[in-house]
Amino acid sequence: MDKVVIKPATTEDVDLLIEEYGYDDHFHDHHHGDKYQSNFISKYIFSQDHKMIARQFLITGMIWAIIGGFMSIIFRLQLGFPEESMAWLKPLLGKWIIIDAAGIGTLSSEFYYALVTMHGTIIVFFVLTAGLSGTFSNLLIPLQVGARDMASPFLNMLSYWFFFLAGAVMFASLFISTGPFAGGWTGYPPLSALPQASSGSGAGMTLWLVSLVLFVVSVLLGGINYITTVLNLRTKGMTMWRLPLTIWAFFITAVIALLSFPVLASGFFLLLFDRSLGTSFYLSEIFINGQALDFVGGSPILYQHLFWFLGHPEVYIIILPAMGIVSEVLSVHSRKPIFGYKAMVYSILAIAFLSFIVWAHHMFMSGVNPFISNFFVIFTLIIAVPSAVKVFNWIATLYGGNIRFNSASLYAIGFVSMFISGGLTGIFLGNSAIDIQLHDTYFVVAHFHIVMGIAAFFGMFSGVYNWFPKMFGRFMNETLGKIHFWGTLVGAYAIFWPMHYLGMAGVPRRYYSFDVFETFSHFAEMNKFITISAIVVFALQILFVINFFYSIWKGKKMTTRNPWGANTLEWTTPIETGHGNWPGKIPAVHRWAYDYGKDGKEFIPQIVPIGENEIEEHG
Repeated sequence: MDKVVIKPATTEDVDLLIEEYGYDDHFHDHHHGDKYQSNFISKYIFSQDHKMIARQFLITGMIWAIIGGFMSIIFRLQLGFPEESMAWLKPLLGKWIIIDAAGIGTLSSEFYYALVTMHGTIIVFFVLTAGLSGTFSNLLIPLQVGARDMASPFLNMLSYWFFFLAGAVMFASLFISTGPFAGGWTGYPPLSALPQASSGSGAGMTLWLVSLVLFVVSVLLGGINYITTVLNLRTKGMTMWRLPLTIWAFFITAVIALLSFPVLASGFFLLLFDRSLGTSFYLSEIFINGQALDFVGGSPILYQHLFWFLGHPEVYIIILPAMGIVSEVLSVHSRKPIFGYKAMVYSILAIAFLSFIVWAHHMFMSGVNPFISNFFVIFTLIIAVPSAVKVFNWIATLYGGNIRFNSASLYAIGFVSMFISGGLTGIFLGNSAIDIQLHDTYFVVAHFHIVMGIAAFFGMFSGVYNWFPKMFGRFMNETLGKIHFWGTLVGAYAIFWPMHYLGMAGVPRRYYSFDVFETFSHFAEMNKFITISAIVVFALQILFVINFFYSIWKGKKMTTRNPWGANTLEWTTPIETGHGNWPGKIPAVHRWAYDYGKDGKEFIPQIVPIGENEIEEHG
């Protein structure tokens, strides 16, 4: 007869299993919670509770997403409706809207490039890196590995506040007289290394660099904490092969960040030296207005190597957390074990390794030796293999499942769609010969927005809808959630699919206006369509924000601690989870996280011991 014949379906069942098999760290005996009694400031502002810090990362990331998204709407208006007056934006943008004698307002070309630069910087770093990884790594790592908190709650708090400070410096750069940095989100020299090159290369560029150095400090503090927590604070029985795929994804993401972000910081420091101290790391034989500058011996290609050594791992720093979230959500809401658990883990490890040896595929246009390019082409194409493994495993998980089509699962399925369609276009760009034709066109814009931007947002939305009850004790509105999903899915494809065609037709990216190009004039209607689609999608994100904040206070209350019938440990904590997560013992783990539809039971949580006649599975 099996040792355990029930699955915990009630609060009492869960509590009995934790009490009988849990790990007693004497937290409740010694402290009685006194250690974590706090006032408003220490609870909500300078909090050291990982769950509160996760909310801080999420809400700050949402604010930056609205700012970055609104910037894209302004420059899309310029591209879609160049003949229309933008005088109505004068109260908001001031001198950056130039009004002629007839009262027609046009967007300053300098500010257009600043908007494109800031949009890219904000979305890539502040939203999809800090907002996504910062939120869910903080929320889920201690809860899913069975820890009271992060290894260092104080460093965790510092991680958020360095991010906040980086954001404050970046925001300040929007208001200086010469304007924010306007040299592209990659910050290529010589434009970025010479303050006199343009107004957008002045003080705004210095603030941009300072902001991102502060951001790197935030990432490193967080990464050290995530890695240490996963390695050292797992609860009794939680082996590495019993970790949920979310934790594997966050753990490997932190490792990648810890190895790659310092390289970006070194590149930024050398750039600051060139700007301020007269060095020549990136500069050589520069002329401005016919006047030779005293810079000799540097190479802007060095900066490209340093930037893209972070820049390509950064793609996976963004997308791996989304992959982990989607793996968990698909399994929970299809009521099936994740297909090929070990293959999924090995594919994450393979992606992490390969991400460090493909950076120069961003540099095929920089004069790299063609024989060297071949090396990067080969490994760029090889990195598609572990990604394909993940895609096939997600589809196999869904196949034959009893799928709940709620907002969380819809966004997870939408992620798979976006990742496939965006990833396929990467095969074209990974080929150095084809990339020469497509590199400076809208084809590249379409590719990386779908595979890295929209797909990562879909993973993030899936996670928010799924773990919102754990964060706030209430549910988001499902009707608004589905409107948000279907509108965003259709709208995202409406924005970026046409851009592939623009790119194949040779339409260049980064151009302020196409009025002087007769060849591109017949794409005007397509640009209008893209702009209108972008406005609709942005409006839908405002709907999400309204749903989010309304649901915090007015959403349907969570009445059971495990509303989704999931197996992972975060659903064993009380509905109102205090600092320390479990009021008594920490639950012990006896099985992997994906025992769904087994032995006649819909789900078997990780805290249920293995029966005498039962074989533990590892996928």
